[in-house]
Amino acid sequence: MARHNRSFVVIGLGAFGSVVASELARFGNRVLGIDKDHRRVAALADQLSSVVILDATDEGALREAGADRYDVGMVSIGNDLESNVIAAMNLRLIGVTTVWAKADSRTHHRILSKIGADRVVMPGLEVGRHTAQMLNNPAVQDYVSLGNGFSVVNLLVPQDLAGRPLSDPGCGPGVTVLGIMRGTEFIAPAQDGAALRQGDRLLLLGKRVDLTRFGNQL
Repeated sequence: MARHNRSFVVIGLGAFGSVVASELARFGNRVLGIDKDHRRVAALADQLSSVVILDATDEGALREAGADRYDVGMVSIGNDLESNVIAAMNLRLIGVTTVWAKADSRTHHRILSKIGADRVVMPGLEVGRHTAQMLNNPAVQDYVSLGNGFSVVNLLVPQDLAGRPLSDPGCGPGVTVLGIMRGTEFIAPAQDGAALRQGDRLLLLGKRVDLTRFGNQL
């Protein structure tokens, strides 16, 4: 099924926001970038569909820029909690369907959640957890938190697991095998006769405690 691209407005084009905006554009989405700093706006002018210099705490200015015609809003203003929160509220007020926002502290996170942000991200915390998971176990190649306690991990299959059936590699209760990546090929557990090879990347779904238990056995 073909993927239908969405449109995004990204408010705050600092280090975090500029990466989010440029990556969304690289994926083929229509992206409007907004910032008060003309230098930040100019830096992304050639990468995004549209860029505007304005103060996102001004609801009228956001409407005039057409921000209300975008599907998803991402507020990534840093170092100014008040502007960040007001910008998120304004996106709600002008009718943007889905609002994400960046928080720099747990208090900031709670405030954004209270005003109805659909998702609040704390880049430092999330990157820190991600890095800790990989440092804790060298077999962990990647780690993604899905919320509600569940995560997906990408484990490099060691020699000790080579030859085990993919349908039952001995992960134990609470861990679901999604499949393996062998080079650029994805192999599902249901494939007859599939077995693990050293160097395969094993994709697992489960709660952190169960994934950690299995990872510690490697």
